[in-house]
Amino acid sequence: MDLSILSTSLLLTLLSLIGLVFFIRASVKDRTQQIRLATSDSEEILLDKLQQYFETRAYKVAAFNQETNEITFQGFVRASWFLAIFLSGLAAFGLFCLALILSFLYPFLGNFTWIILLFSPIAGVFYYRNASRIEKVLLKIETIAEQETKNYLTITAHRDELTQIQKTLSFDLAES
Repeated sequence: MDLSILSTSLLLTLLSLIGLVFFIRASVKDRTQQIRLATSDSEEILLDKLQQYFETRAYKVAAFNQETNEITFQGFVRASWFLAIFLSGLAAFGLFCLALILSFLYPFLGNFTWIILLFSPIAGVFYYRNASRIEKVLLKIETIAEQETKNYLTITAHRDELTQIQKTLSFDLAES
């Protein structure tokens, strides 16, 4: 093969491997967000609904502040075996491409270029170790004196949990 084609292929493979590294790092990134929801339920009914919801999701009450109406729920979120295997497979494919190009560019290395494939499980191990963690959900219930028919709920949690709360409990997004 032509050296310029192999050099270009090596450059593109290295660039895609850099993207793969950032993708693997992003798989364990904290994605905590905050939203404000409005509901016409009373405070007692709202607290009961939320407690039942979080108990079904394996969260437990970690703290309750009566003065500020803040509740903190805590639960352990496990890493996904499927995603760990998937990330290891992506890393293996990327490293395979790199080894293939290196074996063409440097034929004198022989089969030693294929040794880099042994590093692919590191991606899955990295994900699995860092994705399992304790998640916290912070709830704050506010009642505004002028609008006693509505309660506002400020939730700080993982974005997937926020989406699930909105779907399951059918609250409306509040205008800030």
